Amino acid sequence: MPTITTYPFTRHLRATSTSHIEHLANGRVRHQGAGTAFWFRPLSAAISEVPVDDREHEVLVRLRTADLQGVTVPCTITYRFADPGLAARRVDFSIDLRKGFWLGRPLEVVGAMIHGAAAAAITAALSDRELVAILRLDPAELSATVARWLETDGRLAAIGIEVVGIRFAPSRPDPDVERALQTPTRETIQQDADKATFERRALAVEREAAIGENELANQIELARRQQDLIAQRGVNARREAEDAAAADAIAAQAQASRTLAVAQAQAAADEAIGHAAAETERAKLAAYENTTRDVLVALALKEVAANLPEVGQIVLTPDVVTGLIGRLVDQTRR
Repeated sequence: MPTITTYPFTRHLRATSTSHIEHLANGRVRHQGAGTAFWFRPLSAAISEVPVDDREHEVLVRLRTADLQGVTVPCTITYRFADPGLAARRVDFSIDLRKGFWLGRPLEVVGAMIHGAAAAAITAALSDRELVAILRLDPAELSATVARWLETDGRLAAIGIEVVGIRFAPSRPDPDVERALQTPTRETIQQDADKATFERRALAVEREAAIGENELANQIELARRQQDLIAQRGVNARREAEDAAAADAIAAQAQASRTLAVAQAQAAADEAIGHAAAETERAKLAAYENTTRDVLVALALKEVAANLPEVGQIVLTPDVVTGLIGRLVDQTRR
């Protein structure tokens, strides 16, 4: 929007670089161009402002496909006024000479024309296609086709419009049709998911079976090792018993040898003692051969006295003492 400054009897306009200004006075062009500034008299002036920057217009086209299905095709058209002077003469871009805004709604008029041209081009490009083909159509290919249609549209060229670019969003069929079209894909995805689940379960079962077989093999190996251990323990026990029996036999043999040696030594000692005792007795008897009867009686009494029990007192009568003394005297005289 240009800036208008009011002075007595005259006014001054200053436009931006993106606005094309066309000043008519008394039916003749006085000033025109983008970013211009000039003085004008409001009573004889008619001024139009045409934007020359790129603008976008949203277009939503509803059409019927070759298989009688409804589809919505959204797109965004970028355009600009390539000939703003022509646009100012064909569309009312007049501005208020006091405030500088448009007196009408020229961009809505231009948008309606663009929408009509785009709808006709899109319908011509897609009406002979089936729904699935439209949904699978490359947006770049569709943009190029519609752009060629708009370039040859005389209504846009008549107001100096140049289409800069077209962007298409994904086309949308009716909701129930869209759900029906999504069903096979969803079923396929669900089947793939179920297949993956089954494969995962089968793999888990295989792994569990492998683990079970491994555990069974470990148990069998452990049992075999325990059996070998028991057998080895039996062998060790037999060896220990045999070694103990051999040791006991050796010990018994040594004990028997020692006992025999002791017995032999004892027998020899006993024999020697017996022989010595016999010799002693013979010596005693030899000594007693020349001894008198009285001496022998005395020795016998001595032996008897030695073996008698303890006697507290002995009573000797005079007869016994006299007889003994007499015998002793007689023995002395001899």
